Amino acid sequence: MRQTGKTSGPTTDPGGPRLLDIAPARTDASTTAHTALDLPRVLNVSHATAIVVGTIIGSGIFLVPQEMMRATGSSGLVYLAWIAGGVLSLFGAMTYAELSTLLPYAGGEYVYIRGAYGDLPAFLYMWTWFAVAKPASIASVTTGLARVLAIFPALRWLDATVFRVPFPLLWSQVFAIAATWLITGLNYLGIRKAGDFQLVFTWLKGVLILAIAGFCFASPAGHWGNFATSFAGAHGGFSGFMIALIAALWAYDGWNDLTMVAGEVRHPERSLPIALLAGLGIVGILYMATNAAIQYILPAAQIAASPRPAVEALATITGPWGAGFVSIAMAVSIVVTLNGTIMSGARVPYAAARDGLFFRRLADVHPRFVSPSASLVVQGLLTTVLLLAVGRFQQLFELAIFAEWLFYMVTATTIFFYRTRVEPSRVNPTPMYRVWGYPVVPALFIACAAVLLVYSYAENLRNSLIGTAIILLGVPLFAAFRMRAGQRV
Repeated sequence: MRQTGKTSGPTTDPGGPRLLDIAPARTDASTTAHTALDLPRVLNVSHATAIVVGTIIGSGIFLVPQEMMRATGSSGLVYLAWIAGGVLSLFGAMTYAELSTLLPYAGGEYVYIRGAYGDLPAFLYMWTWFAVAKPASIASVTTGLARVLAIFPALRWLDATVFRVPFPLLWSQVFAIAATWLITGLNYLGIRKAGDFQLVFTWLKGVLILAIAGFCFASPAGHWGNFATSFAGAHGGFSGFMIALIAALWAYDGWNDLTMVAGEVRHPERSLPIALLAGLGIVGILYMATNAAIQYILPAAQIAASPRPAVEALATITGPWGAGFVSIAMAVSIVVTLNGTIMSGARVPYAAARDGLFFRRLADVHPRFVSPSASLVVQGLLTTVLLLAVGRFQQLFELAIFAEWLFYMVTATTIFFYRTRVEPSRVNPTPMYRVWGYPVVPALFIACAAVLLVYSYAENLRNSLIGTAIILLGVPLFAAFRMRAGQRV
């Protein structure tokens, strides 16, 4: 089943809200034949769920227990942060599930924002994701993969320098660039191949995580009394809990990526809500089980002192091979996250280009593989630039967090627009998922996102200001694209 590509004309000014223009726009007659193709709907509900689970679970669950314990100092507050982060993410996923069934097209949040608030806000979202968020995320993931693999003696060469002129280049950078292009190439060959890869290796990831938890709970070295221990040097208080909550939300992050490939999911009105909600549920279970397994083996003070608590927990009960096993699990987990991130990121500029808001070539669909080929290649090039500048790009990922939660909040507000202004005008609307607890659940998500946004902005003011500047840079760029197209801004 393919997208029909049917386009209803906008009911308002080109820069204003579109009440009925909810299908992706066709490009003009001068566009090449490649852009006339639609991305095919070839992903089933299993693929969609694997995208959610596989993209969310990266290296975070193996690393953030230390940060959360150092922030709160007690097991109870750590679990409260995990639960609060999971519930908040679930509220967001429930809201996005309704939006995705109403507008099941490539681009996700870009599509929802454009339909509700017009071209400029949608362009600013696309620009932020295209220029900073996704390339920095991919660069961070691939660099993390190189660091995990460098733990093994046979791969210590990844920490070595290739050359120093005109700037130092590490083998880890070369490896990260190669990994970026390898997974980009997989996605270039078509989303069905990338989706099958995501499905198989997400299952493997889940089995490895459960195996780690099983080894810990089966060990006589564990003790239930560890759950009553505390870490005296914790940050503590409300600010400490907020630090832990942000860490938990970072670990849960990625559930929204499925909506970016919604245009390639079969029966989206059914598959997307199931995948979003079931996927987050699976992630929550795996996260809680892993955190409990670590605490069963290690007391609070030891967790707070360890940069890799999961590695130390398994090494405690099995020796060196246990540390290697966790490292393998981390590597597999990171590769699956990388695939989901590359897959979803390329659909946002593709959707904007298809609507005539960005470079037309980025709307190209490969005639054989039916993938957004140009968008994938440009995304890979931007990531490569960041990886060559490693050591200077890490802050880009931090400043992207501000933009991420800003657009989560903005996107969630669109559900009120669609409920009150779009659906009554639809003829024979398709049965779709409707968020439970409306309007309370979306409102709570928006309010919590606003609190987190204010808190993170204040705590990381410099990077937040840089992030704001990058977003606002999109305004003159939008005006330039409008003038180039001969349209009124």
